[in-house]
Amino acid sequence: MPLGEFDLIARWFTRPARQAVLGVGDDCALLQPRVGCQWAVSSDMLVEGRHFLSTVDPRRLGHKALAVNLSDLAACGATPVAFTLALALPRVDEGFLSGFAEGMWALADAHGIELVGGDTTAGPLNICITVFGELPAGQALLRSGARAGDELWVSGCLGDARLALEVFRGALALPAADFESVRRAMECPQPRVALGQALRGVATSAIDLSDGLVGDLGHILRRAGVGVRLDWSRLPRSEVLAAQPPALQQQCLLAGGDDYELLFTAPADRHAQVLAAGASVGVPVTHIGAVLAGEGLTIVDARGVAIEPGAWRGFDHFAGEAR
Repeated sequence: MPLGEFDLIARWFTRPARQAVLGVGDDCALLQPRVGCQWAVSSDMLVEGRHFLSTVDPRRLGHKALAVNLSDLAACGATPVAFTLALALPRVDEGFLSGFAEGMWALADAHGIELVGGDTTAGPLNICITVFGELPAGQALLRSGARAGDELWVSGCLGDARLALEVFRGALALPAADFESVRRAMECPQPRVALGQALRGVATSAIDLSDGLVGDLGHILRRAGVGVRLDWSRLPRSEVLAAQPPALQQQCLLAGGDDYELLFTAPADRHAQVLAAGASVGVPVTHIGAVLAGEGLTIVDARGVAIEPGAWRGFDHFAGEAR
C-alpha cells in the first residue's frame, strides 16, 4: 500500500517536542519564549528550478532548506528554537524523503532547533520553512541601524555559489576538486548563527547575503539613509574565484547571491570587538568598507580610485536575474 500523507509525516518528520509546549500532531504548535525575550520569525521558500537544480543531492537540499532560514535568524542575532515545514511533492519518493530528512535533521540538531508542525501536499517540488528564534528584548540586529562613520564588514568568503552556477550553466569549466568546492558553497551554506549572537551589542546593523552583495547592501543603505564606500580589493574570495577573469569575479562577488554570509556595520572604535567576535566562533570576518553620510554606493580599487559602477544589482524574482 502506498504511503499516505500522515504516514509520510510520521515516518520522516515527527519527533517528540523538547522545547515547544506542543509540537507536531495538533492544528497548531504552541511556543513560549523565555521571560524577557522576543520572537524572531522568518520564512523562506525554495522552488525547484528557481532556487535549486533537480540534480541536487536530497541531503544537501534538506540542509540548505533549513540553512537559508537559519541565516535570517543569524542576521537578527537570534537563537534558533523551532521551525515548521510546508512541503509539496510530485510523488512519494522514499529515497528522496530519507535523504532530505537526514540533511535537514543533521543541521537542526547542530543548532538545537526542532520541527513543530507544517503541511504536506501533492504538487511541484516546493519547500517552505518558517523559523522561530528568540533573543533578549530590544537586542535584535536590524537593517536600519547603520550610521555614518561605521565600518562595513562581511563574514566568510563571497561569490563561490555563483561561480558554481556558471559551471552548471556551461559558461565555464573547473577542475573537479575546484568545482566540488564551489558546488558545496552553493548547496551547503553554513548559517552564521553563532556569529550573529556574538555581534549583539557590537554591530549596528546586519543582513544576510542571499541576493548578492550590492542588492542586499542596498537594503541597509535605504533603511538607514546612508551611503557606503566599498573597497573592491578587500572583498574576501576563495583561491578558485580569485583565479577567474576580473569581470567574472565582479559578477560573482557583487551580484552573485546565495552566499548566506553576514553583512554588517559596526562603529570604528569596535573594530577589535568585531574581530574578537569572529574569532570566538571560528568565523573569519573582513572589514570591506565605510559607511558615509549621504546616499549611494561607491566602489573603489586598491588605490582608492572609483570603479565604473556597471549594471550590478541584486536578484529579484520578478525583475529577472542579477547581472
